[in-house]
Amino acid sequence: MISMTRGTSSRRQKLAWSALFLVLMTAVVLHAQQDPEVELRAGIELTKQGMLQQAIPHLAVARGHVREEYAASFNLGWCYAGVGEYGRALTILNELKANGADTADVENLLAQAYVGNAQPAQAFAALKQAAARTPKNEKLYIFVSDACTDHHQLELGLQIVELGLKSLPESARLHYERAMFLAQLDQYERAKPEFETAYQLAPATSIGYLAHVQENLFADKIGEALRLAREGIRSGESDPVLQALYGEVLLHSGVTPDQSEFAEARIALERAVAAWPNYSTAQISLGKLYLMEGRSKDAIKPLEIGLRMEPHNAAVYSSLAAAYRQAGQREQAKGMLEKLQVLLKQQDASKASATAQVP
Repeated sequence: MISMTRGTSSRRQKLAWSALFLVLMTAVVLHAQQDPEVELRAGIELTKQGMLQQAIPHLAVARGHVREEYAASFNLGWCYAGVGEYGRALTILNELKANGADTADVENLLAQAYVGNAQPAQAFAALKQAAARTPKNEKLYIFVSDACTDHHQLELGLQIVELGLKSLPESARLHYERAMFLAQLDQYERAKPEFETAYQLAPATSIGYLAHVQENLFADKIGEALRLAREGIRSGESDPVLQALYGEVLLHSGVTPDQSEFAEARIALERAVAAWPNYSTAQISLGKLYLMEGRSKDAIKPLEIGLRMEPHNAAVYSSLAAAYRQAGQREQAKGMLEKLQVLLKQQDASKASATAQVP
């Protein structure tokens, strides 16, 4: 009896110590999670991985409580802009600027956020400030022109690349971007020599292939566009835009799930979104492809990402509603169709207002 009692007591003590250890460890973990410096490092790492939404709460805890305040605020502004919360991004970035951090990077990110917030004049002013500091930094112009493409602000995008070409006349990427804006503005004759210039400046590169593919697409030469895109990918070019473009062209060419080209399109689009998670066009195309395959549950995530990045794209609402419906999520499908109706009414009102203002 004595030995049994002692054994029971010993087990109880062990359990008590184990419970105390767990409590202490939980407290340590919770404390670490609230340590602003730890939160800053976690937020920056998530940002580097493209996990912007997940990074936001970490950076929000860190902001205002860390040694590297610039890093905390800049990365938080970057994340807010990346997930489409442009108002919050602008607030943080303007505060940084007011506190003396008036750098080219801050001005450039401000320009992108202003584009997303439909403030073109402010966007161009911010980009000019950034360019005044580092006029030969090609990325300054590219990032903002990409934002203009995403938000269909074509005239502003054209202004931006033309500003960049004044300092970087030999930039193949800027000539390519200029060609794209001109073509989308129905100025193909002006766009064509820009496509050719981009190719001549960077032959056998992703930009060179993109220039030739797009030139053929705008000329309705689908077969040649497909050949060139396939050639570029097989030559080893892994540019996500080229991958996505190849997948999109295949889909638009009418391939069906029972054809081998359909699998090629899926692989290309999956590679594109893996390399560039915030590339909305590729996400939307991948979602539509999954939907065509009957993989409605797989289609939902890329379509939701695409909708977050392109909230004014009516086609995404329709595709996402179909994916929800096929996945048995009837309430979500109904809600998506209701949002689509609201959007369409808003777009009709905007068109009517614009027509009324034409003299």
